[in-house]
Amino acid sequence: MNGNLSTFLNPASVSAYVRETPGKVPGLADLHKMTTLLLAEQAPDAAHMLVVGAGGGLEIREMARARPAWRFTGVDPSPAMLEIARDTTSACAGRVDLILGTAVDAPSGPFDGAACLLTLHFLDKGERLQTLREIRERLKPGGVFVAAHHANVDGQAEAWLARSAAFAGGVNPDPRKAEASGRAMAERLPLLSPDEEEECFRQAGFREPALFYAAFSFRGWVMTASGSMTQATGKETG
Repeated sequence: MNGNLSTFLNPASVSAYVRETPGKVPGLADLHKMTTLLLAEQAPDAAHMLVVGAGGGLEIREMARARPAWRFTGVDPSPAMLEIARDTTSACAGRVDLILGTAVDAPSGPFDGAACLLTLHFLDKGERLQTLREIRERLKPGGVFVAAHHANVDGQAEAWLARSAAFAGGVNPDPRKAEASGRAMAERLPLLSPDEEEECFRQAGFREPALFYAAFSFRGWVMTASGSMTQATGKETG
């Protein structure tokens, strides 16, 4: 597990993260709604969705409410996060399978679609590319994938992360505290520029990544799985 993810093994930290995240991510409820709509464009009524970084269960709960015929498999490397996800998704537990692990531990599928929200910014470029390839391998050709996380916007990661921190600070945030938070996150998170993100998606075997969500330091993309790929080069072969 990447060192940046170690905090999610602490039950107290996990509880605070899940409780506070809706106030830290601009338009989180709308992000979940948009994710559902984008996945639904190429998914049948009885679709099976893969959710990577599913701890907390917020996105699964909202998608399950909107699409009662969908099933979900979620993976997360934190036992504490998965426990909260089980509670969060208890109303739809019959349609949800939660697995301890990362993308490599997910069933082979193939899945109709996949989502990875607020997770990839914890992974360095090599880990990120491998995770994306594992997701791609589990999707049906043409299956939709949605990803959203912090990015290095305009080469000014610290400034944009500080703005995100200020947003999380409520009506009257402390500018100095927000700046310190932005600086700490910029040092801790292995962020990529939007162009680097999109190149990673292509190398992993996804077509036409398109930006659909932008909120301070957060960016979200939607893309489709290619028909086939060569792992070594990330180039399509058919």
